[in-house]
Amino acid sequence: QVQLVESGGGLVQAGGSLRLSCAASGSVFSPNTMRWYRQAPEKQRELVASIGSGGRTVYADFVKGRFTISRDNAKNAMYLQMNSLKPEDTAVYYCNMVQSFQNYWGQGTQVTVSS
Repeated sequence: QVQLVESGGGLVQAGGSLRLSCAASGSVFSPNTMRWYRQAPEKQRELVASIGSGGRTVYADFVKGRFTISRDNAKNAMYLQMNSLKPEDTAVYYCNMVQSFQNYWGQGTQVTVSS
């Protein structure tokens, strides 16, 4: 089993920055893929960015150039640096890990961007 805990959410003004963290614990091993998803009120959960064990990254078009995903395999941690935040980035952000065909989720962290 793997446990994921997100942190770093909060309230920020439009144009500001936040850095989200996801700490993984339990039976973590490589390879695995870690992802950030988000879900706004009354909307479906959507993929924000993903990163493989080797560091390959993929971004949703709506965050390209503004968000940066990274990970520290030694610490079993993943990060999301969010810059130039917009009100439409307001959502609960979830950490996700896929490992050996098992899918794990964190509880989410709220990000609110005021205009």
